[in-house]
Amino acid sequence: MSVEPEAGADVLHNTVLDTMGSDITSGVLASGDVLTLDRIQERFGVSRTVARESMRVLESMGLVRSRRRVGITVQPRSSWNVFDPRVIWWRLSGPGRDEQLRSLTELRIAVEPLAAAAAARSASASERARVVELAAEMRRLGEAGRLDVFMERDVAFHTLLLRASGNEMFGALADVVAVVLRGRTHLGLMPQQPVPEALDLHEHVAASVARGEPNAAEAAMTELLAEVRDAMLPLWRR
Repeated sequence: MSVEPEAGADVLHNTVLDTMGSDITSGVLASGDVLTLDRIQERFGVSRTVARESMRVLESMGLVRSRRRVGITVQPRSSWNVFDPRVIWWRLSGPGRDEQLRSLTELRIAVEPLAAAAAARSASASERARVVELAAEMRRLGEAGRLDVFMERDVAFHTLLLRASGNEMFGALADVVAVVLRGRTHLGLMPQQPVPEALDLHEHVAASVARGEPNAAEAAMTELLAEVRDAMLPLWRR
């Protein structure tokens, strides 16, 4: 039995979802604008099922609200699930990129040093060994200018620390941190080679976690994220 119709429906669903999500988060569709399934079907040439399911996903993100006899109403930013990785990516890809980078960087500064300290206390032996391995791989890849692979190791490094912290709230932010790390690379906001200080600080964080030194891990992560913040400041001041 062929699965092509289902696969095609998935592509159409993702097209509608990404386009509508981007339109809302960029302000092309403003808070209070009213949509209808008929107009969505006509715009994208999709079935009513695809249009309805796409709106259902956007509603789960807080971007729209569907009400009988009213229609599908675009919601204000205060209603959005700003921690949803797709919402973050749409905002990073739109005119609000710099504002989104600032808020995400400030969130990281508030959370990740504490997560690193907690990981130094709570990580398993295998997690301690792995974070050291990841920092070493990042140095090798960064010095070689292999940014795409470097980025994936960077995501793995920060994800491991958030989840090894033993704090489920920190762990739940792993996808949020991952999307901003990938976004910096995909949007061309990373230098061709990571600065040596950043590579050093990743290794300092890893070594402190491996040795079970929470204060040193927190201090190194704070310094690392200060370097990230300083790199972003020219964007925020424009």
